[in-house]
Amino acid sequence: MLYRSKAPLRIGLAGGGTDVSPYCDEFGGAILNAAITLYAYANIETIAEEKIIIEAKDRGETESFDWNTQLPINGHLDLLKGVYNRIQKDYGIPKQGLKLSTFVDAPAGSGLGTSSTLVVAIIGAFVEMLKLPLGDYDIAHYAYEIERQDLKLAGGRQDQYAATFGGVNFMEFYSDDKVIVNPLRIRQEYLHELENNLVLFFTATSRESATIIKEQQKNVSQKNSESLDAMHQLKEQSKMMKEALLKGKLNSIGEILDYGFEQKRKMAANISNSLIEDIYTAAKKAGATGGKISGAGGGGFMIFYCPQNTRYSVIEALEQFGGSVKKYRFSNEGLTSWTTI
Repeated sequence: MLYRSKAPLRIGLAGGGTDVSPYCDEFGGAILNAAITLYAYANIETIAEEKIIIEAKDRGETESFDWNTQLPINGHLDLLKGVYNRIQKDYGIPKQGLKLSTFVDAPAGSGLGTSSTLVVAIIGAFVEMLKLPLGDYDIAHYAYEIERQDLKLAGGRQDQYAATFGGVNFMEFYSDDKVIVNPLRIRQEYLHELENNLVLFFTATSRESATIIKEQQKNVSQKNSESLDAMHQLKEQSKMMKEALLKGKLNSIGEILDYGFEQKRKMAANISNSLIEDIYTAAKKAGATGGKISGAGGGGFMIFYCPQNTRYSVIEALEQFGGSVKKYRFSNEGLTSWTTI
């Protein structure tokens, strides 16, 4: 049997970073994001041999083990092993050989929530295989626990929920791991215009988000006033973005993004750099009214809001930086799992 699943990556539109502890525990966080038609895929195949084979197809990495209830966490394919270990611990997997393989449509460290989305997809495949009684909130929180508690990886909370729920959501984050996902009922013509005007640009660089996030956490813990105020403003930005999308004030979206990018730079060092600043300046000169770094910052994907027909001149201006524009669409569908023979 073959158990498959896929979960969508996401674009963060506003409020990025306010979903990270300790900020959201103390002040409450708010983020607006949108799932897109780039995915993380997971496949579990039962095999005759009593072995556990795990492989990341997109990275060309494979490990094989004699059947065991726990696999070693050693810095290699730890996301795959971490999910396997936790599922074994909590639910038990029958003693049979299996091959767990994954593929992600964007590189790790690119700022589209690849790691968390991959964890959600793997959980989805195991839920399909074992018929586990887990709902959307359960799966998203389970993924969060595996990453943040079991594997001790620094990060926020939005990606797991975006991958599980899909769609365009306004998310609220509070203490005690409380998360509220508010799906937004945005008119279809507004979504079409937003989709058309947002250019998703890969800078051809990746970054280690954990380093940036740890500094952000340190700034909050030490009550760094500039960093804290920036995060308060980003939380407000998410509310501004929600109102703009619901009311169709699309011409203000670029300015809202621009305001957020100004605040984002203040949260931690290395969020921006000379390459990112050059790209941002070039995009605005070509007609973009605003943009942002996707994810923690430092590299990966950037998005730009290009009103009217400026997307074409912006794309042309970005060619000099050697990256690539990625085609996408918004996705209403979240985590999806199925079985095949």
